[in-house]
Amino acid sequence: MRIALIDYGAGNLTSVRKALSHLGASFETPAVPEDLSHMDGVIVPGVGNFKATAALNNSGWRTAIRATINRECPFLGICLGLHWLFEGSEEAPDIPGLGLIEGHCRLIHENDDRVVNLERTNALKVPHVGWNNLHHTRKSWVLDGIREGDQVYFTHSYAAPTNKDCAGSTTYGIEFASAIEREHIAAVQFHPEKSGDVGLQILTNFLNRVV
Repeated sequence: MRIALIDYGAGNLTSVRKALSHLGASFETPAVPEDLSHMDGVIVPGVGNFKATAALNNSGWRTAIRATINRECPFLGICLGLHWLFEGSEEAPDIPGLGLIEGHCRLIHENDDRVVNLERTNALKVPHVGWNNLHHTRKSWVLDGIREGDQVYFTHSYAAPTNKDCAGSTTYGIEFASAIEREHIAAVQFHPEKSGDVGLQILTNFLNRVV
C-alpha cells in the first residue's frame, strides 16, 4: 500500500504525517506528478487561500491526480483539498477547481440568506475556528464508526454546499458540507489530523479503503 501525500505549499503536512505515522501507514510525498502512477491512494491536504490550489493546476498535478482518481484509487481531501474538488470558490473566482463535485464554495457571513439559528447577526464570527458537531446525511465509508454529533476541529472561512455528494454536514450560521463522498472519492472540511480519536477513525477509514 503506497499513499501519496501531496505537497503543493499549502498543506499542514507535519500534523498529517504524524497522524498517519501514528496509524502505521506507509506514505510518501512524491516529488513529481509522474510518481502518482505508482500510488494506491492520494491525500490532498491544505490550509489557507484557494489561490494556493493554482499550484496544483499549473504544475501537472491536476492531470496526474485526476488520472489516479480515474484508476479508482481512493482520494481524501482535507479542508482546502475538499474545496478543490468542487468547481471553484468565491475566494479566488479566477482559479478553477478540479470540478469533480458540482457547486462552488462560498464565504460564511452573517448576511448570507442561508444563515439559520442566530439570535444576532453579529454573533457569527469568521473564520469558523474550533470544535463543532458532525451530522450524518447518509451512510458513507468515510464516516464509518463516527457517531452522530461527534465533534471535529475546523478552521475555515469558506464552505461547500450540501449537495447530493454530501455525506456529513455541520451548522455554523449556515449548514454546510463537512464531509463529501462519491464512490472512492472523499473529503472533509475539518482537520482529522487535529480531531483526536474521531479524526484518527476517519483517517483509518481511508486507509482501509486503500488496498
